[in-house]
Amino acid sequence: MSVLYDNLATRDGVVTLPEGLALDCGQHIAPLDIACRTYGTLSPAKDNAILVCHALTGDQYLAEPHPLTGKPGWWSRMVGPGLPIDTDRFFVICSNVLGGCMGSTGPCSISPKGERWGTEFPPITIRDMVRAQALLLDHFGIERLFAAIGGSMGGMLVLEWVATYPERVFAAMAVATAPYHSAQNIAFNEVSRQAIYADPDWHGGRYWAHDVVPARGLAVARMMAHITYLSEEALTRKFGRRVRRDPKAAAGSTAGGVIGTASLFGEMFEVESYLRHQGSSFVNRFDANSYLTITRALDYFDLSADHDGDLAAPFVGVKTRFCVVSFSSDWLFPTSQSRAMARALNRAGVNVSFVEIESDRGHDSFLLDEPDFDRTMRGFVNGAAEHAGLRRGGRG
Repeated sequence: MSVLYDNLATRDGVVTLPEGLALDCGQHIAPLDIACRTYGTLSPAKDNAILVCHALTGDQYLAEPHPLTGKPGWWSRMVGPGLPIDTDRFFVICSNVLGGCMGSTGPCSISPKGERWGTEFPPITIRDMVRAQALLLDHFGIERLFAAIGGSMGGMLVLEWVATYPERVFAAMAVATAPYHSAQNIAFNEVSRQAIYADPDWHGGRYWAHDVVPARGLAVARMMAHITYLSEEALTRKFGRRVRRDPKAAAGSTAGGVIGTASLFGEMFEVESYLRHQGSSFVNRFDANSYLTITRALDYFDLSADHDGDLAAPFVGVKTRFCVVSFSSDWLFPTSQSRAMARALNRAGVNVSFVEIESDRGHDSFLLDEPDFDRTMRGFVNGAAEHAGLRRGGRG
């Protein structure tokens, strides 16, 4: 089930589109590479495709081991045979976003100058990412998605998909997300970016030319972001104020990876150890310039910006069936923002359901074992399939 659909994807899961993409900033990127993985079988009518959109630090390895970390796919508990997104019934696509660092065109790619784009990579938007995905679907010959589903940044992509291509999405599920980035979220992202800039190995964004990476800065950026993905209850339950003696953490020690373990008391809080592990492991799979590029795209996302602040306006006349999901302890994208999105869809006359899942795990709840969320996902997807007239494997 985790094998590429051979007739669609090429060159180890990277589709190259020679015509490229015109960006919102006015620049044009060509050729355009889009890295993707697919699961299940596309029906002869090509009417059973589900596009799953990943979050900020996610990638296309949705339901299979990651080639760099060896860890299970980031939504392998949700996507597969008999699971809520059932690959025995649906053809599931997940692509690395434009600006990413797992094969899609981004700052790591080679520019027309013959070297990495680096910080010269054009500024991109969430809408640019969606347009790139639309070109991928064109390449596959898929005119209309059965569904677009995503959480966090992936949920923003889902919202933008319907706003930009309403006729191409039958059903949409936007999870733990918002129609714009709040001032608080922009502030957190800026602190993370400044951590990268302050790293002595940053070298103005040309770190590869010095055969280094800004590992400390990127690790701190990840630590900062990861705190926002959790709730106080989750951190307290998992770590509390527990400490552990660490022989490497003696005063003056600089051992312990990219961010060190020096401690005045020769011991470390367990939550410190956890965050340091998160930071250290992150630098092995993510590029600093991609992190800067994508967080900027997130910060500038605002569905109402072109409509005088009216969130309903982009969705007037839209026939897409919507499900908006939030989690009670998510303070990064709180329920109030999801509820505002659902109300705007209602004002626009859209068929929308809104569900708040009770969970004390914070923003990352959509990635974790939450039975109520599983039931919500399964119910919405299967109900939409009935309305679409899909049988097992599609109509064809």
